[in-house]
Amino acid sequence: MAKTYIAAILASLVTALTVTPALTLVFFSGRLEETSTPRIQSRLRRLYERSLSAIALHPKPVIGTVVLFVVFALSRLWSLGGTLLPDFREGHYVLGVWTQPGTSLSEMRRIGEVISQRLLQDPRVALVEQQIGRAELGEDTWGPNRSEFHVELKPLSVAEEESVAGAIRATLKSIPGIQFEVLTFLGDRVNESISGETAPVVINLYGEDLDDLDQKAADIAKALESVAGAAEVEMKAAPGAPRIAIRLRHETLTALGFKPLDVLEAIDAAFQGTVVAQVYRNNEVNGVAVTLDDTSRTDPAGIGALLLSAPSGQRVALAQLADIFRTEGRDSILHSGARRRQTITCHPTRDVQSYVTDARKALAEKVPLPKGVYLEFAGASEAQRSATRELLLHSLIALAGIIMLLRMVLGEWRNVALVMCNLPFALAGGILVVYAAKLLNAESVGVLSMGSMVGFVTLFGITTRNAIMMLSHCEHLVTIDGLEWNLATATRAASERLVPILMTATVTALGLLPLAIRSGEAGCEIEGPMAFVILGGLATATALNLLILPTLALRFARFGTKRIAA
Repeated sequence: MAKTYIAAILASLVTALTVTPALTLVFFSGRLEETSTPRIQSRLRRLYERSLSAIALHPKPVIGTVVLFVVFALSRLWSLGGTLLPDFREGHYVLGVWTQPGTSLSEMRRIGEVISQRLLQDPRVALVEQQIGRAELGEDTWGPNRSEFHVELKPLSVAEEESVAGAIRATLKSIPGIQFEVLTFLGDRVNESISGETAPVVINLYGEDLDDLDQKAADIAKALESVAGAAEVEMKAAPGAPRIAIRLRHETLTALGFKPLDVLEAIDAAFQGTVVAQVYRNNEVNGVAVTLDDTSRTDPAGIGALLLSAPSGQRVALAQLADIFRTEGRDSILHSGARRRQTITCHPTRDVQSYVTDARKALAEKVPLPKGVYLEFAGASEAQRSATRELLLHSLIALAGIIMLLRMVLGEWRNVALVMCNLPFALAGGILVVYAAKLLNAESVGVLSMGSMVGFVTLFGITTRNAIMMLSHCEHLVTIDGLEWNLATATRAASERLVPILMTATVTALGLLPLAIRSGEAGCEIEGPMAFVILGGLATATALNLLILPTLALRFARFGTKRIAA
């Protein structure tokens, strides 16, 4: 979008400097006549001139009111939340559902049927599909205890689609023994590409001792759940996977003549399988493995019934040689950079930035970390912070270049400062639009997303152009036409630039209006907030540029004869 915008601006500049003057000479040469000003323009100019005169008579109260307005708007900035990307409206949800490790495929299928039936009771749901486990060569390393549902919705409005997501969460909460997350397809892919996790808020906890990591991860999850807006908090490698442990009795092994390694190899061959032959099929060589029936490994009694042959030829049950009992273990041990880690994720129901801010405070107060254990935030929340910092840095560099160019053109730092006054004017309007949307619970517009940030950058360029139009005409009247710089000249310059500035703002607003109207709908999730920010900032910047800038220019602008000589 930025590249397209730059190309369009450059093409417009070249056209304005070359084609437009040539066409003007061709079509209007010798036929330019003074025409009467349209009635609406005359009325606007008279009303505008009276307003400027009134403001010029009482500049301090008016300017003070504007300063208070800008300060109030800027103070609202810290109360606004932020997110990397808004929620996408796809008419489709992806549900991740999982249970304790070790859950069988048949049990997950039974749970899936219950979930599907309850979801399909909602008339807004078109169909539900379920995928259990993973394909043999699939990229997702899921066990049979994880299932993914694809929920296709019927055509719905934005508000109805948001309510369906809440209904889906309520349905899943009513089913005991499961954990879940509700995602959109694009949101799932974006978050996964950023941090490897599907959640927007990711906390990685690093340490050496697994028990310490599990304990502190549980404390972190509990602290996250206590923060307002928390939803679907989970530990990615939670302990508790069911295991059957076999502990050999070395005294008994020695008495009966068994070697521990022989016993372990026999257990491995019986329950894991071992290759005993090969079968040749055309050009393929396939191994033939033998193993016991699956039913014999499901309980300690079945495993203990395994018969082993002693060197003396005696047949001994495994239960006589080992203690066999149920226990719990870890389904997986996560590593990153040669460090053990535990990951906690969360899907907040409010904007990510404000939730992470509150979560940091809660963790600092409630979860002290032992020596050698530390945490870091990741996911879309950190990507948003990084992207915002990068955008602000690049914008400041660009702003420095713009100021230097304006200094070369306007000649006086005072005049450059007057042009820069439009930036807080525009910023105030954009912030107030976002703040008003937040008060009205318009989730797609009421937070600062990357689309909103791009809107602010674009807005600064538009409003700066209007200020340059105003001051350049003031300079023309003083330095070229030779008028004295006073209230009459400032009023004349402003009134003669009234229509061009209003037309610039109106055309821009009309061009963005379709995006603003469809904000939050499918395809406009990013451009909609950008359009709202530009419209709000354009309204305040245009009004203050027309009403306040001439008064400020009258007091602070300098248009000297040295500029003519230069």
